[in-house]
Amino acid sequence: MLERVRGFVFDLDGCVWNGNTLSPGAAETLGRLVAAGRRIAFLTNNSRATADDILGRLHALGVTVAEHAFTPLEIIGDVITQRFGPSRVLVIGAPEVAAMITRAGHTLVDVKDYRAATVVTVGNDFDLSYERLTVASRAAAATGRLITPNVDPRLPIEGGDFLPGCGALVAAVSAASGVSPVVVGKPEPPLFRMALERLGVVPADAAMVGDSVPSDMRGGRAVGMRTVLFAPHGEPAPEADVTIGSFTELARLAGV
Repeated sequence: MLERVRGFVFDLDGCVWNGNTLSPGAAETLGRLVAAGRRIAFLTNNSRATADDILGRLHALGVTVAEHAFTPLEIIGDVITQRFGPSRVLVIGAPEVAAMITRAGHTLVDVKDYRAATVVTVGNDFDLSYERLTVASRAAAATGRLITPNVDPRLPIEGGDFLPGCGALVAAVSAASGVSPVVVGKPEPPLFRMALERLGVVPADAAMVGDSVPSDMRGGRAVGMRTVLFAPHGEPAPEADVTIGSFTELARLAGV
């Protein structure tokens, strides 16, 4: 069924790569897809990277056919505007998150001035402290406004290991504040639709390839895409149309 797919959208963490290591056969399969006239894009829930960051990393790892990448940071500032208007935002996360929110016209609030915030944004924060967790929770409780790039609980890295993901941090703030987060990235539709528009394909002619059932399979299916679960050591899932164990298998099923 993948022979007729015109556009493939790939997840990155846990699929195309783990940490700084490409999955076996990934670069070769992606190159063969492009050579066969298929369109490809990369869609990640990374809460610390812009599209340019992702493309640079792919090129450095040898995926020179990469042209299109989409991350929640591309739209998080616009989502805040659409939902809450111009805001004073407390950011618990990477500098890249703060930069993109500022670029959208919002004002950043320092941790020590958290009571001035009108919106709280929580991303993956490698400098997280109990103080930062506390002020994020208090500000979210006061405003009732909590927004996050994603709710993925784990960030896969090399050797089958993982780091706590953005979702783990958001869950703590949400539990303490009693506020449910607005999610910008997968499985919500906007990034999927952006990728489809950039590739110039309709959902029925596209496939979402990823390792996460909650983010990739359910998100892709919700917008009408075919779904391909990358599960080298796992079991098929009912949300996936196809389950593959390797990129070599994907190439075979796609007829390249």
